[in-house]
Amino acid sequence: MIRKGLSILIVIFCLGVIHSGCSKKTVVKEEPSVKSAGESETRKEKEAKEADRVREEEVKKEFEQSLVAKKTPGIEGVVLESKMLKDIHFDFDKYEVRLREAEILRENSALLKKYPVMKFQIEGHCDERGTGEYNLALGERRANNAKKYLVSLGIEPSRISIISYGEERPFDQGHNEEAWTKNRRGHFVILKK
Repeated sequence: MIRKGLSILIVIFCLGVIHSGCSKKTVVKEEPSVKSAGESETRKEKEAKEADRVREEEVKKEFEQSLVAKKTPGIEGVVLESKMLKDIHFDFDKYEVRLREAEILRENSALLKKYPVMKFQIEGHCDERGTGEYNLALGERRANNAKKYLVSLGIEPSRISIISYGEERPFDQGHNEEAWTKNRRGHFVILKK
């Protein structure tokens, strides 16, 4: 009987050891805290902002390097041209900004917004058809409509001056539709301080 009691005690003891040895261990996983998630998000935002800043600086540098004095000075004196400011074109005898030209104005606007103190001029041009007086008026309406569109995009009106050259300064000297299409334009120049 002692043996039997001892056997029972040993079995109970073994079961206790097994039970305590096999109990589920509570594993504490370290969940990323809200703070660390916020920190990583902030880090990503900082990296994105830095990348944007670097790209913007590159665009500014490219723009500044692209500025060259225009061969024929404007009314405001020496003006600068940049290949990064694109011309817009108009239909024959029209001054409304077409959809595809509106996209060009948005691109020009984005670039000009990076230089909030820079003033610029929009030159209105026409082809050789029509009287000189009529073309001067049409060129002015073209430049003025381009200005209105840029103002609607957030460009300060005081930064923009307009002038019409009518048919006086053709881009293409030809006397055909291809040349006339190139000459019906709004051209952008930077006014030198």
